[in-house]
Amino acid sequence: MSFVAISPSFTRPLTSKRRGWPAKSSSEARRCRLTVRAAVVEARPRQASLMVRHAAIDRAEDIQAEARAMARAAGATVYTPEMLSARYGSRPLKVVRRSVQILVELGTFGLKLLIDKRNGQIDRNKRMRAIELRNIFTRLGPTFVKIGQGLSTRPDLCPAEYLEELSELQDSLPTFPDAEAFECIENELEVSLDSIYSFISASPIAAASLGQVYRAQLRSTGQFVAVKVQRPRIEESIGLDFYLIRGLGFLINKYVDIITTDVVALVDEFGRRVYQELNYVQEGQNARRFKKLYADKQDVLVPDIFWDYTSGKVLTMEWVEGVKLNEQEAIEKQGLKVLDLVNAGIQCSLRQLLEYGYFHADPHPGNLLATPEGKLAFLDFGMMSETPEEARFAIIGHVVHMVNRDYEAMARDYYALDFLSPDVDVSPIVPALRDFFDDALNSTVSELNFKTLVDGLGAVLYQYPFNVPAYYALILRSLTVLEGLALYADPNFKVLAASYPYFAKRLLTDPNPYLRDALIELLFKDGRFRWNRLENLLVQGRQDRDFSAKDALQPVLKLLLGPNGEELRGLVIKESIRVTEAIIVGTTIDTYNSLPELLKGILFAGNPTGPLVLNDSERENMLELRDQVFRIWGLLRTSNNFDPTILQPILQVLQEPEARNLGGRVVGGVTQRIAARLLQQVLRAPPSVPSTTS
Repeated sequence: MSFVAISPSFTRPLTSKRRGWPAKSSSEARRCRLTVRAAVVEARPRQASLMVRHAAIDRAEDIQAEARAMARAAGATVYTPEMLSARYGSRPLKVVRRSVQILVELGTFGLKLLIDKRNGQIDRNKRMRAIELRNIFTRLGPTFVKIGQGLSTRPDLCPAEYLEELSELQDSLPTFPDAEAFECIENELEVSLDSIYSFISASPIAAASLGQVYRAQLRSTGQFVAVKVQRPRIEESIGLDFYLIRGLGFLINKYVDIITTDVVALVDEFGRRVYQELNYVQEGQNARRFKKLYADKQDVLVPDIFWDYTSGKVLTMEWVEGVKLNEQEAIEKQGLKVLDLVNAGIQCSLRQLLEYGYFHADPHPGNLLATPEGKLAFLDFGMMSETPEEARFAIIGHVVHMVNRDYEAMARDYYALDFLSPDVDVSPIVPALRDFFDDALNSTVSELNFKTLVDGLGAVLYQYPFNVPAYYALILRSLTVLEGLALYADPNFKVLAASYPYFAKRLLTDPNPYLRDALIELLFKDGRFRWNRLENLLVQGRQDRDFSAKDALQPVLKLLLGPNGEELRGLVIKESIRVTEAIIVGTTIDTYNSLPELLKGILFAGNPTGPLVLNDSERENMLELRDQVFRIWGLLRTSNNFDPTILQPILQVLQEPEARNLGGRVVGGVTQRIAARLLQQVLRAPPSVPSTTS
């Protein structure tokens, strides 16, 4: 904060007879007030300037600290197939020894399960076998620990006993000696431990697959931080496993016809991600980018990175107090709800996948914490991935086509998703999609379990020449993990239903041409507008806190009145005539119903619709349409950010020549229809009056 010195002659009272100060003239008093005001006004920009200057200095220092951290990590290994071959291709004994170890461990476990099944002791021995499997994954090392972490979040795949035991693989793994960890910190940062920390825990507070974490307090600032230190010799262990898995991938590609995906390419992509996890500077940069994109939400927390205390094998980040997301009882004791936090995670993940395309690919419970303030904290940014821009819109469009059961369009989506090469004919795929979804969509898409959807699509994919991109495999992993977490709290939870508000909001507000076309496909069918679909989209979209009524109206108008909107304008004119007629007819019926019965009989001969000729079915349809349109307008009007000025740009658009022409065509159509109905009323035969004889 800056202060501006003001001369005493300008701060003394203007009139102070009690102290013997001479009174100032009015002109002198005015000059005094103006001078004081000028000094204050001058102080404000000076303060703002200082704040900007301090922010720029902090940013420059942060960049310099990051550059120093990158220099410390300059020797980090980068994954390539050539690197694996060079390291392990000439070491057959090591490769054979590791292969035998894996086969013996997993083979022995599988044999025990077969014996249990034969003896009818599967249920009785579940806990014992779960403990054995956890110990096997732990002995086999980080690669298999990651497999166990994935299984620990799937209550629909593993019995409860297995889930409980495998969940310990999240951050309760065996530790390595503290002396090695502290030596690593000093070697990596090239300073003594005492010069960095005023306090560091004597033992790790958590141990994960790649490293272990200590709680410490920085000597320079007094802040509490989490210090992650990489396991010794972990790169050697992971590299050998990837060499073996990659060799297995070659065999699968060559001899297993049912799997059409390039397994070796998937292994290479996963290997690149894991080796990036081994570079903690890369993880810090991932965290910074993630925070910039997603931590603007009040329910998401991303910790800061301390670059001066970070290197390739040491990562120092802000300490976050919280409870793991699968510890439901502990979360509820804080007055929080697991499903609220999972929903926050799903909404954030949807933004990651479909807005910016940069997403957290490893959201297991050890990496997601519920803070006491009710925020969802993301940790561990080693494994990240990106969704290509074209694929983001194709995924949303794919959901729309699934809702519409437009299987031809669904099949074409696989081109944009990069599942199929452009030369592949999709027509044979359409019947397979129809067979699966017609059976699965007996009710609504929102009632589908995500795993059911993935399994069903997987069965279709395996029958045809699909190539599942690596980014898509990581998306499935991310969403299935989140759904698995939700199933802890609610076995009936459906991730697709929780995702609906986001999809609805994007469809209604995103001006992207692909999504505009998808919205039109959803709302129009056989030349008729489906008002129930629009109402449902608004009901769902309003549940997303980023929904804007203005954004929902403007893109559609621009599309309607644009140079390529002629076909749509024709549909809109027909629908506008229907709606206007329904409102006029409904108002007429309401007015008629308010009249006395005697007057109704005299003026309209008892016709229940007054001066208009309508049968019961027409009357019900028109009243239903009018009420639906009014409900939709009410949904827009009661949006959180609704403002009458929202209509101003719309009115400006409607003043354009094309819009006036459109309005004239609607008025003409409505006038003709109402005139025809009135003419029918005039020309219809009068009711016969029974003759009486005396």
